[in-house]
Amino acid sequence: MTSAEHTTTRSPSVPVRGGLAVVLAVFVNVVFVLGVDTLGIAPAFRALAIPPVAFLSALGASGATVVYWLLGRYASDADRKFVRVAAGVLLLSVVPDVALLAIDPAATLLAVVILVAMHVVVATVSVGVLVFWGAEQ
Repeated sequence: MTSAEHTTTRSPSVPVRGGLAVVLAVFVNVVFVLGVDTLGIAPAFRALAIPPVAFLSALGASGATVVYWLLGRYASDADRKFVRVAAGVLLLSVVPDVALLAIDPAATLLAVVILVAMHVVVATVSVGVLVFWGAEQ
């Protein structure tokens, strides 16, 4: 008789995954801003500067981590619910960016599209790291 060994690997804790999500989201979006600066896209548009982008990326990924933790603690099928909540928040996050076209004279359509892409980065990194890296192996 042979016995098969079954080994499982534990996924990192939610705070560890959340911290990684914050670091990755900030890093990717800061690199994005540096590229935008290099190309000279909307140089007067303050929303595409490193400080607000880094802060808001960290805030978004941190908020996603808290929501993911709360859903994991209090809801059944938390991963599926989190993906739905993240998609809804992502859609709602586009509204203020589009509003910048009417409010900020330095905002251009391309600059707003870039901001929306940065929101997608935060959402994708957060869902990827929190949900999929946390899936049992």
